[in-house]
Amino acid sequence: MMQIKGLNYQVQNHQLLIDNWQIHPQEHWGIFVAHAHSAALLLRLLDSQPEVNEGALIKLPDKIGLVSLVSQQQLLEQEIARDETDFQDHIDYGSSVENLLLEAGCTPGELDSLLHSVDLSDLRHRGFRQLSTGETRRLMLARALACHPDLLVLHEPCSGLDVFHRSQLKALLEQLSSHLQLIVITSRQEELPDCTTHIAVFDDTRLTQTMSYRQWCEHPVSAQLTALSASRLDSWLELSRHVSEAQDFPQTRVRLNQVSVEYTDGVIFRDLSWTIQAKQHWQIRGPNGCGKSSLLGLIMGDHPQCYANDIEVLGFKRGSGESIWDIKRHIGIVSSALHLQYRVSCTVLEVLLSGFFDSIGLYDSPSRQQLETARAWLSALKMSDYEQLGFQQVDYGQQRLLLIVRALIKRPALLILDEPYQGLDYLNRQLVMTVLEMLAETDMTQLLYVSHYDEDSLNAIRNYVDFVPSDDDGYRAVMTYSSPAQPA
Repeated sequence: MMQIKGLNYQVQNHQLLIDNWQIHPQEHWGIFVAHAHSAALLLRLLDSQPEVNEGALIKLPDKIGLVSLVSQQQLLEQEIARDETDFQDHIDYGSSVENLLLEAGCTPGELDSLLHSVDLSDLRHRGFRQLSTGETRRLMLARALACHPDLLVLHEPCSGLDVFHRSQLKALLEQLSSHLQLIVITSRQEELPDCTTHIAVFDDTRLTQTMSYRQWCEHPVSAQLTALSASRLDSWLELSRHVSEAQDFPQTRVRLNQVSVEYTDGVIFRDLSWTIQAKQHWQIRGPNGCGKSSLLGLIMGDHPQCYANDIEVLGFKRGSGESIWDIKRHIGIVSSALHLQYRVSCTVLEVLLSGFFDSIGLYDSPSRQQLETARAWLSALKMSDYEQLGFQQVDYGQQRLLLIVRALIKRPALLILDEPYQGLDYLNRQLVMTVLEMLAETDMTQLLYVSHYDEDSLNAIRNYVDFVPSDDDGYRAVMTYSSPAQPA
């Protein structure tokens, strides 16, 4: 039996307290946390079993497999350090999926089976930095399984996965539960595998309740969490309403004409034409690897193939001599790629201020008004005490909240949201969804939105891009338009 007893674990300003938590053999636990930093401390505790201020960790397994957004960031750092693009005549896209699994402890004889179990067989030779968000998450699971763990700890395991792969993951976890224990930390009850036997609930510092899964299904805590989220909403909405007015732009905000994206190992999509008019909010849907993030990258100007295509954004035609910053200063973005790239040394306050200048890090002097606005947002985030902490010193969920506000702080003409809720706890996911709904309904900005979850759909979004398999190769996009504006 595993046991955590009399625990007082502190890292910087955060504390985790566990009086007595017993995990018996054959039990599989779901963990719900009201605040993301509780999850971050629990993950650190289980992953590295560090020295604690008080208490004991008793009989934790020697082999613990961990799948988390933080470990994904760490792998990216490792891959960036290995980047040899400067010494080659081609771009280094990183270690292949196959090599990353072998490196994690998978034997050559086990490789094919492991790749098949997470649906990565067709991507075995693809470089790490060519993988979509969902593909990367499946790779992280495979790496955790490669060491044959006795305990598998998963933090938001379905984050970034499409509907098919979420279903596949739940089936895989059911199979794994017969010979290893599972701990699943999530903000979504529907992501718990059917084998879940027990639930633990954490507030901002303490393990408050443990119960059987049957008891959890009859528990009122979900309603309590929703009410707490609503109590924080007013300050967010007030700040969102008082940012500067957006500028005038052409009626046609974005126009893509017969655009294509392809790599040496295949076509992602081709001949995609799409027009976005003023006051249209769009959701982009489709399976992992279909090109959703690539499509957004073409609009942002971050994708290497954007200048090889016929694209016009906010009245600027790509390749006509415009500065990329002429466009970016009117666009806010939240994405897993941006989160992974935000590795510069800067404070929490500077992250918010960087939103005024569209930079990763702060290299300009903010005005007094900009400082006041950023500090007001920190107060709304309940993070005023963290103003001078480094961005990398706060937990992943807090980082994601900061990046969401960084995108909102200047009231952009276009707000691009690629799986924005990744890493958020239950409270903050509900809060951000409500704010985005209000922004869209009042046309305070224009949303381009990617989410794999039906329950994350916003009522104000009534236009859709759906990627479906093409008859020949790759994917094709099917557009569904609706009011208020029709395409020209």
